[in-house]
Amino acid sequence: MNQGTTGTLYIVSAASGAGKTSLLRALMAHDPQLVISVSHTTRAPRPGEVDGHDYHFVDDAAFAALIDQGAFLEHAQVFDRRYGTTHAAVAADLEAGRDVLVEIDWQGARQIREQWPDTVSIFILPPSRDALEERLRARAQDSEAVIADRMDAAVSEMSHAGEYDYLVWNDDFETALEDLEAIVRARRLLAGRQFLRHAGALEALVQGA
Repeated sequence: MNQGTTGTLYIVSAASGAGKTSLLRALMAHDPQLVISVSHTTRAPRPGEVDGHDYHFVDDAAFAALIDQGAFLEHAQVFDRRYGTTHAAVAADLEAGRDVLVEIDWQGARQIREQWPDTVSIFILPPSRDALEERLRARAQDSEAVIADRMDAAVSEMSHAGEYDYLVWNDDFETALEDLEAIVRARRLLAGRQFLRHAGALEALVQGA
């Protein structure tokens, strides 16, 4: 897929608790041209999550069947749960010229970049490990053992930040949101996107040259 003449696929990764979900919701609220892909997962819904909106919640057998069908653009196992993004979740929007956000971990990011090298990858980082742990504790949903496991996983995830095109530090929420908006805006100003969007105006400018 030539993303110079279609929408852009954005990979967004972060350690759990870094604020990725809140930032992406705010980004989409500011930019109606952005859509977010809905991933499949074998984990149970959290309070307030809606099937088909937050995730497609499936069991292990259904997830395995999708793998066998070649439906996934990427998939990975995190702890004892599986997550995956289907081709169908992103292809139609990209071909229609919309920009698509995919929330995945570093494993899935590698898989997508191998297939679509033009993908733009963003890693969101917390200001410090102490701040990250405070955010995890503030959820008041997990035991000490689970928090410890999540911190270990967070450190492992952050060790792959150097593989990404952009790093956004979520120290101040509004600044981090502005940084994300700047990345998207700059991508849309690439010549290929501009020629496609403003073909008529550009032709009129050079007629008779």
